[in-house]
Amino acid sequence: MILLEANHLKLYVKDRLLIDTEHLCIQSRDRIGLVGSNGSGKTTLLELLASKKQPSTGTVVSYVDCELLPQLKHTNTTKSGGEVTQDYINRAISKKPEILLADEPTTNLDTLHIEKLEKQLLRLQGAIVIVSHDRAFLDSLCTTIWEINDGKVTEYKGNYSAYVAQKDAERRQHENAYEQYEKKKKQLEDALILKEQKAERATKTPKKVSPSEARITGAKPYFANKQKKLRKAAKAIETRLEKLEEVEKVKELPAVKMKLPNEETFKGRIVLRVKELPGIIDKRILWNDANFEIRGGDKLAIIGQNGSGKTTLLKKIMNEEHGVNISPSMKIGYFSQNLDVLNINQSILDNVRSTSNQEEGFIRTVLARLHFFREDVYKKVGVLSGGERVKVAFAKLFVSEINTLVLDEPTNFLDIEAVEALEGLLKDYEGTILLVSHDRRFIQSIATKILEIKKQVIYLFDGTYDEYIHYVPPINRDVNEDERLLLENKITAVLGQLSIEPSKELEMEFQKLLAKKRAMD
Repeated sequence: MILLEANHLKLYVKDRLLIDTEHLCIQSRDRIGLVGSNGSGKTTLLELLASKKQPSTGTVVSYVDCELLPQLKHTNTTKSGGEVTQDYINRAISKKPEILLADEPTTNLDTLHIEKLEKQLLRLQGAIVIVSHDRAFLDSLCTTIWEINDGKVTEYKGNYSAYVAQKDAERRQHENAYEQYEKKKKQLEDALILKEQKAERATKTPKKVSPSEARITGAKPYFANKQKKLRKAAKAIETRLEKLEEVEKVKELPAVKMKLPNEETFKGRIVLRVKELPGIIDKRILWNDANFEIRGGDKLAIIGQNGSGKTTLLKKIMNEEHGVNISPSMKIGYFSQNLDVLNINQSILDNVRSTSNQEEGFIRTVLARLHFFREDVYKKVGVLSGGERVKVAFAKLFVSEINTLVLDEPTNFLDIEAVEALEGLLKDYEGTILLVSHDRRFIQSIATKILEIKKQVIYLFDGTYDEYIHYVPPINRDVNEDERLLLENKITAVLGQLSIEPSKELEMEFQKLLAKKRAMD
């Protein structure tokens, strides 16, 4: 059953055509994830579908109630960001809309509340269109993905992972098309060179023809005619070359291999030791005395509910508070959403290399991995979007003289493409990472150890996020109870022997076992 239709939608923002799509349709029980880069028009499209904005041309017809859960939440309240988000969600869901348009509904929610929201939305009977940068969230909920790019919306069946697989297949097809294009182009260019060479030789009299024969057969007109045909064939090849549809080469992201400071004395050795570190803020206990160790090259994700003390733990480590021991070989760089490190009047390249000893070629490689290609690096920071500035700030830190990255919610304000670019760099990074994030897929891709703050206790798990969530702890057995059972079995066995064949030795053993049992009781 069709719930909403949009036809011939166009929306101009000043001179820019932001939305340009022929037909969109939402049907009952649809679960649609809307993805695209920052500024591509995701929020605007939701507002058009909710009739909060009017298109420049085209129509949106909704046959049922439609509820928009907006991205920007009101903050003039004493409630936390997570509480405000949850209030908006609960209010929207309580209306039981037949279409829910949700714009970044996981904003400010911790992992526990994101998973709770997933269950709420799965129970919802109506259709849902979700804008989210949380890939695990999209995987859990969506059965269709709408990708918006240059105003056009392309539909992909399946969840986010299925969409990625289809995009990878498209990329491979593109690579194959480029190879075929290059092969055909080379064949035509070689054929053109051959024809031109033959045309050039056709102006000369062949060596085997004598002057008298040439006069008789009229060699000059013959060879001139041959040359004309060859020139005509060459022209035809030129035309085919001009008409050959060009296929652009797929951009390949270069590998990143960097020399880290103190690499020899750092890798694999204990570089951070936390011993009996209290987590008390204004008489509030966040965690009891913490004890754990980190080695050079570990990638540690710190997880826990909002307010559990994750950022506080990072700050205590950074400030080397009592109970924190940091090796002299550890060189820490801290990344937060504070972009004061950037000079808006300088270019991207100048900003990044201003605090780096790395060669410019390597810096350009890192920027390319973050999708700043070729001439992009000369853009002034002042003209960049918020998400682009976050990437520049990260690149500046990444190439500085450090071997440990401390990252507090680094994926905030980044679109999925930027998150995946950042993810790729961190997976290849050979230094240490201490990471706070609620992005489960991000943690899943990067972390080799998990530190959880839960119920005022810090737990360290040596393994990936996948291993952590599937870990089943061994059943805690009462050791004393096991020993008691074993002792009783021995007493029963000795008693049995005494009843059949009494002896002084068995009697002494029996008395010893009874004494041991009395001591345990």
